[in-house]
Amino acid sequence: MQFLSEKYLLGNKTAMRLYETVKDLPIVDAHNHGDVKEIVENKGWNDIWEVEAATDHYVWELMRRRRIPEDKITGNATNYEKWLALSEVFPKLVGNPTYEWIHLDLRRRFGIDEVISKETANSIWSKTKQLLKEQKMKPQELLKQMNVEVMCTTDDPTSDLYYHRVARETIEGIRILPTWRPDRACRLDRKDWKDYLTKLSEVSKIDATKFNGFLDALKKTHDYFDQLGCVCSDHALLYATGKSITQQRAEQIFNRALVQEISAQDLFDFQCFMLYVFAEMNYEKNWKMQLHIGALRDYRDKLFDQLGPDSGGDISAGYIDIATGMRDFFNAFDGKTEIVLYCLDMTYLSVIATIARAFENVFLGAPWWFNDSPFGMQLQLQYIASVDLLSNLAGMVTDSRKLMSYGSRTEMFRRVLANVVGEMVEKGQVPLREAMELCVEISYTRPKEFFFAQR
Repeated sequence: MQFLSEKYLLGNKTAMRLYETVKDLPIVDAHNHGDVKEIVENKGWNDIWEVEAATDHYVWELMRRRRIPEDKITGNATNYEKWLALSEVFPKLVGNPTYEWIHLDLRRRFGIDEVISKETANSIWSKTKQLLKEQKMKPQELLKQMNVEVMCTTDDPTSDLYYHRVARETIEGIRILPTWRPDRACRLDRKDWKDYLTKLSEVSKIDATKFNGFLDALKKTHDYFDQLGCVCSDHALLYATGKSITQQRAEQIFNRALVQEISAQDLFDFQCFMLYVFAEMNYEKNWKMQLHIGALRDYRDKLFDQLGPDSGGDISAGYIDIATGMRDFFNAFDGKTEIVLYCLDMTYLSVIATIARAFENVFLGAPWWFNDSPFGMQLQLQYIASVDLLSNLAGMVTDSRKLMSYGSRTEMFRRVLANVVGEMVEKGQVPLREAMELCVEISYTRPKEFFFAQR
């Protein structure tokens, strides 16, 4: 089979037929890290490094794995030098989804079939640099080419959402919505937490250095996000923080954190309390609640010290008791707030799938982060089909940090979905008509109705 041919990831004729049914459906993306300023200003990019690697820690990590000096990854080397360094090691990235995503971007968006290598680096650099000058390669035009209908970015409560407001008024045909992510508000252990309270106070015009004011200030930002079309909150959980904690205990911890360091147990208890607060806020507005569980962030100290967060030093925690830890929380909101679970460690797939099976308001999200690959997608889809319901999957999200890959990531998912369901048809497990309906539902109608029906 040829590289990235029409049969890419499709193992039989039924899978190919199913993919034809879904490949051109609009993209409905409820979780990504898009840069709304970049989209609104619509200036575009100067070169292929800016497009594919300047903001993508997936690429950075793989370059480090091949011992590329940091200067040619996040340092002061020119973009051209960084692209040459990436191209030289690119053949060694085979098997990793990043290898396929970037090649899909080249083919689908630039019309370039060359395979990235040391020998082709200059040619690809020159061709893409010239193409990026064209209007069709600007962010808004690319979103339309990729048929992006709705996309939800990830935003801190203190954001003024200025560019979201501009996008709402000026960009037609694409809904760009914010997602409320209050993780920083709950990090009482961070040195900059009190600075965050100051910013929250300024934004909300409420004194967030007082516990009740803190809660009121967050509620005010929640209301503001709702006014701009927000449909969900997003929460990074290192632990299963579902224990029920009293407000009195939470207030004591909050006040202690203002004057001294707090214990790990204090931090845990405070985050447990706040998760309930957030879930109640979401229930009032009919928002979905996305829980991203199990990422131990900034694990590599050197990277964090030099580059800060989101620099490629995160790992899978691997020691979370989700079933016991989240039991109180799921029962407290049984039949209320609709919750989407994303889990970084695939060994917990059976846990979250059976939790979803037990609670009608709990759903599984797309394969996340290290599982966002043909292997991870296939495993999750097959398991969900046998334990829960594929038709209940919340849908694909790109989780992308670069605009260009919304299309390639979605294509990979839809191809794997078509292949998994196609195999069921070939084995006599599913009638073809139901298979087609299921693929359309998961690819488009399900996430659209689940996340955006109220908007």
